[in-house]
Amino acid sequence: MIHNENRKLVLFGAGKIGRSFIGQIFSRGGFEVVFIDVAKQIIDELNRRGNYNVIIKAEKEEILKINNVRGVLVNEENSVIKEIASAEILAVSVGQQGLVSSIPLIAKALLKRFEINKDSPLDIIIAENLRNGAEFMKKRLQDNLPDFYPIDNLVGLIETSIGKMVPIMPKADMQADVLQVFAEPYNTLILDKLAFKNQIPEIEGLAPKENMKAWVDRKLFIHNLGHASAAYCGFYHYPNLKYMDEILEHDEIRRFTREVMLQSSVVLSALYPGIFSKRHLHDHVEDLISRFRNKALGDTVFRVGCDLQRKLGSNDRLLAPFKAGIRLRIPIDKIAEAIYFGTHFNAKNENGQIYKDDADFFKLAASDGLMATLKKIGNLDKQEYDIVNKQFIEFNRSK
Repeated sequence: MIHNENRKLVLFGAGKIGRSFIGQIFSRGGFEVVFIDVAKQIIDELNRRGNYNVIIKAEKEEILKINNVRGVLVNEENSVIKEIASAEILAVSVGQQGLVSSIPLIAKALLKRFEINKDSPLDIIIAENLRNGAEFMKKRLQDNLPDFYPIDNLVGLIETSIGKMVPIMPKADMQADVLQVFAEPYNTLILDKLAFKNQIPEIEGLAPKENMKAWVDRKLFIHNLGHASAAYCGFYHYPNLKYMDEILEHDEIRRFTREVMLQSSVVLSALYPGIFSKRHLHDHVEDLISRFRNKALGDTVFRVGCDLQRKLGSNDRLLAPFKAGIRLRIPIDKIAEAIYFGTHFNAKNENGQIYKDDADFFKLAASDGLMATLKKIGNLDKQEYDIVNKQFIEFNRSK
């Protein structure tokens, strides 16, 4: 592929999604990819080699060599600002907390870009699993920009739906090559067509959509919900199984996972009438269950289920459709059951350790009570609390 040296993507985050998904798509689409990260070893190795490998885990393994990449340490502020000032596109893939800490530096770079050329808009791809990501980022950018900066004219905040699954890599593989990353074959980046200020790059893997909030919630209400539900239900019934494909070999786990996803898809359809057909959602559910069962990916129950204080949060994969279902008077008993399983999830990693924040969750539940803890992290109102509490009581009775 011929490379155009004027095409440059600056990407905050050289982690698994950054390297296996965003970096891969844009590098193979003819862009130079400049990673910004805190990890000196990763940045040094990117600059030494100028490439890295993405190992596609499927029935037939494939190695993709990603070329024309380099890196800059995030604390090299002047260099980062210079890179962003001359970028065609900026992307962020650092998690919500990383995003908050990156925004002041991004704001400085936007001002430098404005000094150089007052008519040069910058599109920022928000490659995060974050509902209302554009609103979240705009508010924080405004807090770091002067009033005269025309953010609405010069910054395109592009929400995405990140559907690619990237497992935790075994330590031996990470030590063998610090840059290589394992990933599934899926490689479609759904993103907000209407938010771009510049022309959308015509490269393979980008899938611009007009009703972006519906697509973001499709990911949350079906993919994220289904994956977590399988892990939670699977761990509850088979706590000694380590991998997602092992969990989903069991018919009752697949059946429950499907039921939760289909129940949530009814909520999704009610929230966004006319966007997704029943056939589309059914086929999407079946495709996801098949992808969840990818044995070659080696995805662990621990990775999929851990981080309960986030995943059982009010605006996340289980509580968001649960709350919407209550509001819309749609059955949510299966979603409530998945929440129940989630509150009992304490899987351990390969070192035999529970996720740190999950340990804090169970300490809080032990001192304050499980329902009080769920009410707090899920921001449950009285109606929501009463419904989930009733579901928990009924489920305990039926065991």
